[in-house]
Amino acid sequence: MIKLVLYFFLVLLCYSCATSHTHYSPYKKYPKEQLQEDYSLLRNILEKKHPSLYWYCSKDSMDMYFDKYYQSIGDSMTEQQFGWKVIAPLTEKIRCGHTSFGMSRAYNKWVRNRRFPQLPLYMKFWNDSMVLTANLNRKDTVLKKGILISSVNGLHYSELTQKMFGYMTKDGNADNVNYIRLSNNFPYYHRNLFGVSSHYKIGYLDAAGKEQFIQVPLYSAPKDSSKKTLPPKARVKQKKESRGQRLLAVRSLSIDTTTSTATLTVNNFTNGWLRKFFRRSFKTIDRFGVQNLVIDLRSNGGGRINLSTLLTRYITRTPFRVADSSFAKVKSLHPYSRYIKNGFWNDLGLMFLTHKKSDGNYHYGLWERKLYTPKPAHHYSGAVYVLTNGSTFSAAALMCNTLKGQPGILLVGEETGGGWYGNNGIMIPDITLPNTRLRVRLPLFRLVQYQHVQKDGRGIVPDLIIKPNYRALMNNVDKKMEVVNQLISNNKKVKE
Repeated sequence: MIKLVLYFFLVLLCYSCATSHTHYSPYKKYPKEQLQEDYSLLRNILEKKHPSLYWYCSKDSMDMYFDKYYQSIGDSMTEQQFGWKVIAPLTEKIRCGHTSFGMSRAYNKWVRNRRFPQLPLYMKFWNDSMVLTANLNRKDTVLKKGILISSVNGLHYSELTQKMFGYMTKDGNADNVNYIRLSNNFPYYHRNLFGVSSHYKIGYLDAAGKEQFIQVPLYSAPKDSSKKTLPPKARVKQKKESRGQRLLAVRSLSIDTTTSTATLTVNNFTNGWLRKFFRRSFKTIDRFGVQNLVIDLRSNGGGRINLSTLLTRYITRTPFRVADSSFAKVKSLHPYSRYIKNGFWNDLGLMFLTHKKSDGNYHYGLWERKLYTPKPAHHYSGAVYVLTNGSTFSAAALMCNTLKGQPGILLVGEETGGGWYGNNGIMIPDITLPNTRLRVRLPLFRLVQYQHVQKDGRGIVPDLIIKPNYRALMNNVDKKMEVVNQLISNNKKVKE
């Protein structure tokens, strides 16, 4: 009888989940009152629990922004409208790369594998240029890869980027990460911020450097009729390959014995069995007697500090600490714990991991006190080149700060997106707003880097700066790796 009752409730639960998913509509408009309720709750949580709400924006200015976006809720809105038009610009004003908004889980399920009409142009963005990298309209004989785009729908490059950056989070003033975000998926951001048009007026520079204009139609992807059901054996094989591909997407090691160079790519400090991977990699590097090590952190958005610290220990020349200070503003998430993911467990963490000091903050003393020493086994002491760019963030930026200036270690590339002075994180649960179910990330700790630098909002500046290069872009050349290989070759010639 008990089994029957359990079975009944299990079926009922599955049915209710399926029903709720089926009935989800992204076009549903939420009443103004519900949106205001969500917004007011978010404001209360940020004001009471965020450790650095006024780090780069004064309280008076932040209060003004809170009021401004509250007043912008003049009518009912869809989840998408509320997220992008209200929550996104609000969170950007905090200038914390870890305080960002996300759509509801139901929306993410609904949007999965769907294709939307969009602007068909993909572009590479940097400080003063946007270059066409791909055009989904293959019949277009004018807008080809490499053309310099000057404007979109009347917005010049500088106006366009400034406006879009107003909806995209960053650490302090480190905009490099947002140039990369736009370069990776400009149509996605343009659609969400400006909507879609039947045609887009595109300004571009012709061969003579003169500005011309062309109308580009909205692109709708054709239906994919090529998908076929794979036989069971093929599906199993494909699954095994995809797992291997997932691991390679996180980390990899390659060794060039002709130049005695190892390239270690680490794209996050979260998953990928990194402890075992680091141990095996440096054992292999030691066995081959590698003289040059390239560590590629250009796609590393961070993750667990203990994993970035572990990698640092394999190459650091000196003992180091992670933080000058790391602290939370509060001891508990009460009375908002029910709106915050794993609120109970985060409350326990705040309670048992922190200690109140004379400054009134609750310090996570581990990162302040612990002195990390170089790894005794398979420590690497040869030449190290660390590749960075705007996507080098959070725990990856902590690693760069520790290594910068050490003998035999060179940071190469672009300014990191992670703040040099410090950032917020360690524990970063989601706030889920009760009506729209939109999510906003809430970092619970402020971490100030151990090596003091001026709090100017910049990322970590590499020792050798290599900016995006038009020739390299057109020829699919990794300019940063090319420069490093040249440095290694020159050093080898000097030694010979």
